[in-house]
Amino acid sequence: MLVWDFLSDALRPAWPSADSLRWVHTASAGVDRVAFPELLASDVVLTNSRGVFDVPMAEYVLGLVTAFAKDLPGTLRRQDQRQWEHRETERIGGRTAVVVGSGPIGRAIGRMLTAAGLRVQLTGRIEQTGDPEFDTVHSAAALRGLLPGADYLVLAAPLTDQTRGLIDAAALAAMKPTARLINVSRGPLVVTEDLVAALRDGRLAGAALDVFETEPLPDSSPLWDSPGAIVSPHMSGDVLGWRDELAALFADNLDRYRSGRPLRNVVDKTRGYVTTPSNLGSSA
Repeated sequence: MLVWDFLSDALRPAWPSADSLRWVHTASAGVDRVAFPELLASDVVLTNSRGVFDVPMAEYVLGLVTAFAKDLPGTLRRQDQRQWEHRETERIGGRTAVVVGSGPIGRAIGRMLTAAGLRVQLTGRIEQTGDPEFDTVHSAAALRGLLPGADYLVLAAPLTDQTRGLIDAAALAAMKPTARLINVSRGPLVVTEDLVAALRDGRLAGAALDVFETEPLPDSSPLWDSPGAIVSPHMSGDVLGWRDELAALFADNLDRYRSGRPLRNVVDKTRGYVTTPSNLGSSA
């Protein structure tokens, strides 16, 4: 079963009739929409599209960091009003970015931000020392201690029971009022009401959100016009040609399945993400 539309919930109601299903592949990096309890408890193999979105999402995050530092939204607003107002902007070199998620997407974001001059602190499920790229990968438990020093908090972690509601009022209160939040993972990692309140009260300088608890984002959502908010329609990884890359990855996996070779991107259903290398020598 290829789940091409990652927002589709069609698989679960059809599950009772799926008596011969052996493998589900989703055309997304996140698997939260298909990882329902019945599938997780079964022996059906679940694979995802890990690897397709890493660099595009990293580029998007760097663009958002630059937009915040150089106040590009403010420039565009003034242009719309034909308003000439000189301002001073911020540097991004030397600033600190805390990236939540040590998978391929989080690492790609960390590499790109490092190349732009930011100091990156990467967090994952457990602490890892001696990392060849980031020296130390901090544990999830260490995140609260990192928040006070973050100029940018970037969320790139999968949605699991452990990450749902991760950024709540307490987490936001630990951050500097000059800090910005960027979420390109899944909306439910952030408690929306707490974020809206922090932006409204000036306790957070900005938030760039590409993902939301409800998508499309309702017209009535206060996020549309919250101070310092940048809203985009779940597009951070979608670059020209991305559908072809998704199709090629699935086609390669289908060849593997039919020939009895190991599949790429097998999801660890106890954790909700891939825990093994995804390449397996494929050029797809």
